Amino acid sequence: MNLLMHPTYFPNIAHFVAISQAGSLTFEKADNFQKQSYRNRSYIYAANGKQLLNIPVVHTQKNRQQYAHVLTCNTENWQRNHWRSLETAYRTSPFFEFYEDDIAPLFKAPVTRLFDFNMACIETVLDCMQYNLPYKTTTVYQKNPEQQTDLRFLADVKATNNLKFEPYNQVFNTKHGYINNLSILDLLFNEGPNSINYLQAQKAFW
Repeated sequence: MNLLMHPTYFPNIAHFVAISQAGSLTFEKADNFQKQSYRNRSYIYAANGKQLLNIPVVHTQKNRQQYAHVLTCNTENWQRNHWRSLETAYRTSPFFEFYEDDIAPLFKAPVTRLFDFNMACIETVLDCMQYNLPYKTTTVYQKNPEQQTDLRFLADVKATNNLKFEPYNQVFNTKHGYINNLSILDLLFNEGPNSINYLQAQKAFW
């Protein structure tokens, strides 16, 4: 099964359930950027509950801007802030220190294009899970792609609200309970090498 999806910022569990069960994978590169989507946001589990990590982007005067050309706005030093948030949220998780040296460089190297950074995040997570899945990227946008299962809707925050996955242990679950469909980093830091087994055991939703 060839799946088509958007590369998002440290994608949520739904994205990686699909990735882990894909026969082949294509990432959409030729579409237009849309605000308030997972393209530049991710949710983690912090001490006070669900926390948003948002990457600021440079907005142009054009009505439409191709996703592959969107630049990150680095005046706010969002990389430092996001890494501090991750450290605060997951320092006590079972596998944070195990993966820290793999994840931290993403927040220290200069970032220019959102698409490229998101792809680097995905590739890093796949490496951490020791899961090899070759992928392609699109060159032309197709509204109704043929011979592909279209999962691009997963980039829409509202479209994934009804997707439910099996609970796993989370750092603050005794305070706020289980929070569903967070960033893949939440699973990775809590489940470590078992992450890929968890993802492949989830029921396909597409």
